[in-house]
Amino acid sequence: MGRVAVGGGLGGVLLLLLSMFLGVDLSGLGGGSAPVPGAAQQRQEAPSQAALPEDEARRFISRVLAETEQVWNQAFQALGRRYEEPVLVLYSGATRSGCGAAQAQVGPFYCPADKRVYIDLDFMGRLLRQLGAPGDFAAAYIVAHEVGHHVQNELGVLERVEGLKRRTDQRTANELQVRVELQADCLAGLWAKRAHDARRILEAGDIEEGFRAAAAVGDDTLQRKSQGYVQPETFTHGSSEQRLRWFRRGLESGQLSVCDTFQPGPL
Repeated sequence: MGRVAVGGGLGGVLLLLLSMFLGVDLSGLGGGSAPVPGAAQQRQEAPSQAALPEDEARRFISRVLAETEQVWNQAFQALGRRYEEPVLVLYSGATRSGCGAAQAQVGPFYCPADKRVYIDLDFMGRLLRQLGAPGDFAAAYIVAHEVGHHVQNELGVLERVEGLKRRTDQRTANELQVRVELQADCLAGLWAKRAHDARRILEAGDIEEGFRAAAAVGDDTLQRKSQGYVQPETFTHGSSEQRLRWFRRGLESGQLSVCDTFQPGPL
């Protein structure tokens, strides 16, 4: 299978929670479209039978991706490094990645083996149509989080963590994965801060939508909704409070140094 995909695993529970936290009905989200031209190199999947009539998701994802590229190219240049931009794969229903096969139910994910961000185009298209501006920042947060995993891959974080996880027990491996996900949340906030400072990309209400989206996908919230109780030892993404706090930390600072989730101590 190669290296393990990062992110994803949200499925139908994510739709329920986004509906609840964002105040919109997302129950009709489902699959059926294909990759399209965007700001990064992209891979073509099988054509869809149900293309988006106005290409809202295509244009939106391209804009968000272009913004992440500007921010991360500059950030890596300041580190004396070159940023290798990720490949974006927009797919419908199911796809194959360097990390194995994936169904749309896993949600957006990043595969470090092929350095590709995978996003189900129909999911994002319907999400954007249901939310509308300025709620589309919740969708931008999703894209920026997955790009954050690519940044971690470029910096060697994912490889080091996978090495540690192979030498430890499952509970400790889960804790390490939580640190990976919270760092990606912080990096998403960092991106939003720098992009807005440079180009004023945010509108009234955008930040609140980002906060709600971050809180909506906390492990405790997801578990409580899906099974009625919380099992902290099984967390792999962090609690709602943690995800919101780390996203906010990156957003308020805009500095890489504040996104070190691997320092000893509580998260």
